[in-house]
Amino acid sequence: VQLVESGGGLVQAGGSLRLSCAVSGRTVSSASIGWFRQAPGKEGREFVAAITWSRGFKFYGDAVSGRFAITKDGVKKEVYLQMNNLNPEDTAVYFCGSIPTSSERACRLPDKYDYWGEGTQVTVSS
Repeated sequence: VQLVESGGGLVQAGGSLRLSCAVSGRTVSSASIGWFRQAPGKEGREFVAAITWSRGFKFYGDAVSGRFAITKDGVKKEVYLQMNNLNPEDTAVYFCGSIPTSSERACRLPDKYDYWGEGTQVTVSS
């Protein structure tokens, strides 16, 4: 499975961005795609959102719930992260990853993912 993120950039606080994750290679109905982020100077990746590939169930991290929305296009094999009302604390490198399960608990854990993209930088200025 290969994943390629795009759509990052520089935006002012209160603005919006939409990230895309293009998925190629074998996908299975039980898999999910998740978004994580790693802020500058911080260790580890923070869970942002995930969506199950087959039924489209969605899960969100507490920091983004109500502001971000995850969607997918099964035909294009792309997953999107619409980010609204951005603030400087959202500045990070955003990664999409593939996980071979639709378990919400597992989707929130970065070490359960087996494939990752290279990431895309999102910078929010105040």
